[in-house]
Amino acid sequence: MKISCSIFLILLAAIVAPMQAPAKEGPTNFVFFLVDDLGWADVSCFGSTFHETPNIDALAASGMKFTSGYAAASICSPTRASIMTGRHPARVDITDWIPGNSVAKGGKFKFQHLDDRNNLALEETTIAEALKAHQYSTFFAGKWHLGGKGFWPDDQGFDINVGGHDRGSPPGGYYAPWKNPALEAKEKGEYLTERLTQESVDFMKAQKKEQPFLLYLSYYNVHTPIQPYKKRIDHYLEKAKASFEGETPRIEERDAASRGRQDNPEFASMVAAVDDSVGEILKALEELKLADNTVVIFFSDNGGLCTLPAKRNVGPTCNLPLRSGKGWLYEGGIREATIVRAPGVTEAGSVCDEPIMSTDFFPTMLDLAGFPLMPEKHEDGISLVPLLKGKGLSEKDQDRDLVWHYPHYHGSGWTPGAAVRSGDWKLIEFWEHDEVELYDLSKDPGEQDDLSEQNPEIVTKLQKQIKSWQKNVGAKMPALNPDFPKN
Repeated sequence: MKISCSIFLILLAAIVAPMQAPAKEGPTNFVFFLVDDLGWADVSCFGSTFHETPNIDALAASGMKFTSGYAAASICSPTRASIMTGRHPARVDITDWIPGNSVAKGGKFKFQHLDDRNNLALEETTIAEALKAHQYSTFFAGKWHLGGKGFWPDDQGFDINVGGHDRGSPPGGYYAPWKNPALEAKEKGEYLTERLTQESVDFMKAQKKEQPFLLYLSYYNVHTPIQPYKKRIDHYLEKAKASFEGETPRIEERDAASRGRQDNPEFASMVAAVDDSVGEILKALEELKLADNTVVIFFSDNGGLCTLPAKRNVGPTCNLPLRSGKGWLYEGGIREATIVRAPGVTEAGSVCDEPIMSTDFFPTMLDLAGFPLMPEKHEDGISLVPLLKGKGLSEKDQDRDLVWHYPHYHGSGWTPGAAVRSGDWKLIEFWEHDEVELYDLSKDPGEQDDLSEQNPEIVTKLQKQIKSWQKNVGAKMPALNPDFPKN
């Protein structure tokens, strides 16, 4: 893969974010923002014109924006496991959301249900455990979704766990009284994201200056249920009324359909809640004089939910110009809004087009903190520090392929398959239909022009690469359903 990291000054940077100052001497802290189901184009600095995210935009303007940041999966739990371990979901045997879709256990489907783990094995080494070994204070708030009791964040290297448990959707919703077993509401009507934000700020305030910390704020937003953020909903109701006419467009996608524009006020208000939270955390870093020693990472666990089976309504957001969304291995399901601000390393307003993956955060954080890498642990990740410095990767890292393995049925309409990105080529396998699609992402990031018939040699080569990779990582494959009609 050829790197294309260009540097430019964003006007917004001059207004709200000064050029990155050199880092002060002292230990490196980390703040990791992980948003649930946030699409690549759901924030303004990645193209949204309906959603407004001034704080996230300011973060991007003060650091580096990755235009091709990928989740290791198109669903939540596998990507979360990849961030925690630096290992591909297929290696840790978490290839579906926990506990997964049981649709293949009944009915007439080509493949039988494939069982994977319902928790992140305690034998895995997490980034929290790795940093804790270097005397870091570790804090987790929000959505965990990597196992039940005995596998919660405080069993996986985090000193403090606020709200992390086995469920993926917020039990009881976003307003108190909720039913989160790891977070008791303080008052009636309390908003979950505001509470997680305040707990995070309180954690930072309690830290000793000489002890570094990892703050991992994993939002439940913007996952369903779609419940409006009361402080922002009126603005978006008025904006939608003034901006749109007619019904929301639908885009047909095999046996499913995608939302054709961002026009959902309730969803937009939930994005705004995340943006407000990011602003509060960044403000606290400045007030506590921690900003110059704190690396900030912003990411999402999968693409925005826009595609659902055709007989249902479409999802709450739209990922255009990328195709489809959560659950699918098109770009809309796996490409994420990715921002890294590393004081003294990244230049304000810088942009990198090199494809990266969620497995890369573990070694990158170790490298930024000045610790030796642990390649035997984070074996599917590489350090992004050369990119953060505006330089190229090594030849070995630069030429790596990115592979996705999703052998399950998903409620979005996805059927089992896999994908690989090799340079600018992207191949997707649809096992249910014995079909492949091939795209040149340099010319067609929206994946509209299938080039598989014109390039049989490339198809064969990439399919061999997928099979070789699956064998190498021990990826599980679904068994054929003996009752499925042969014709």
